[in-house]
This record gives sequence, C-alpha cells and structure tokens, in this order.
Amino acid sequence: MATLDRGNGVALNYQVDGPDDGIPFLLTHGFGASNEMWQGQADALSDRFKIIRWDMRGHGQTQCPDDPALFTHDNTLADMTALLDHEGANKAIIGGHSLGGFMSMRFHAAMPERVRGLYLQACGPGYRKAEARDAWNQRAYERAGIIEEQGIDGLTQGSEAAASVRGTAQGLANAARGILTQVDATVMEDLPSIAVPTLILVGDQDLPFVDGTAYMEAKIPGAQRVVVEGATHGVNVDEPAIVNDALAAFLKVF
Repeated sequence: MATLDRGNGVALNYQVDGPDDGIPFLLTHGFGASNEMWQGQADALSDRFKIIRWDMRGHGQTQCPDDPALFTHDNTLADMTALLDHEGANKAIIGGHSLGGFMSMRFHAAMPERVRGLYLQACGPGYRKAEARDAWNQRAYERAGIIEEQGIDGLTQGSEAAASVRGTAQGLANAARGILTQVDATVMEDLPSIAVPTLILVGDQDLPFVDGTAYMEAKIPGAQRVVVEGATHGVNVDEPAIVNDALAAFLKVF
C-alpha cells in the first residue's frame, strides 16, 4: 500500500500491482467498499497490466478530514487524475464498480483524452430528470443519517463490502452526501460520445442495475455487455473466475 498527499489533510490510500511499464488500469470501488474488493482482478491481470486501485475519500484507509466540502464529484475526479499523474499514466483504462463505475463515466465526460477504455461494473448512468435525481439524493441523505446514527453496522453489506476495509462512519456519511449524490445529467448526455472500447458487466440478480446496464449498452457505441448468472451486486467477488475471463477477453484489444 502507498499514500498520495492531496493537501488539506487528504492522503489517498492506493495500491499498484503489475509491471511499471504495463498498460495502466485504474479501478475504483463502490460506495461502502474499498480497493480490496479488486484483489481477485489484480491477481489475475497484473501480469500484463499495471493495476492501480485506490480508496475514495471516506472509504477504506484513505485519510480525509470530516469536512463535507472535501467530498465532491470534482474532487473525486481530481483524485483519479492525480493518481494517474503520480504513476506516469497519461492515458489509462478506467474502470469501476457501482459508484466507482459512475465516476469512471464522469471521468470520461471530463477528460476523454485520458481514457483508453472503460470497464463499467454493476453501475448506472445517473438520471436525466431533476425529479429522479432528487429522489436518488433523498435516499443517499437517508443512508448518511442511518450511518451516523448506527455506525458502520447501519450500512447494508454486500459481498464487495465484506471483502473490503471499511471507512469511518462519518467519512462514509460525508461520501454519501457529497459523492454518492447526483448533481446533473452529464454522464447520461456523454454516453453516445464514448468512442473507446467499453465492457459493461452485471450480475443477473443485481436487479437495481440490470436495466441501467442495458440502457448503457444501447447508448454507448460498440459496447459489450456481460450478464453473469446467479451473481449479485458484488459480481466480481461472487464470480471472480467468470469476471476475470470476461475481462481477459475484453482486454485483448489493448
């Protein structure tokens, strides 16, 4: 493990697996999880790829003051950019799970010139209408309140979170309010402009995201979509061999 100082008391925890001259592949976890959820993929892919996996603010072992202003989409994108810069990666395959997948798409919308490919796991593209975003955000605020009242145990734990190091209750509450929430339709509007190889993957039991991934497949030109039978939200933890095979086939284009 290593840390990257981002100022204002923020120190990103991250890990690099694979050769320094390997093709960079940045992996971002989902809400409530951490970089450990990607251990199976790091083990399988680090012979050729330089796997960079990290903990978002409020998660895992990343250090961040309990200042809500530090938890934003823009700061998350800046953290991703800083990690790539620190590792000398001008362009990378950008991938993520759930919230990490959404932030990967948002990264593409902001900096498409730095994206070689996209891996989008168990995620959705957000919402076009303000009313839908408001409903999502209300649930995120409620989740933050539950975490503050009940601690980490108040957070529903999926297989990907069970494989992770948990952050602090206040950090996760801040992340729920500032990173998990939706602010606009940027990702939705960017989908048709994605021109890099894209793999979308979801478990067939992950009902909240099955339809969202189908929508993404229809909107992203040339995107591939793999639906893993019997898998839940933490699909790469539930079925690592299937996910690794799908990734290996996809990554042959790089």
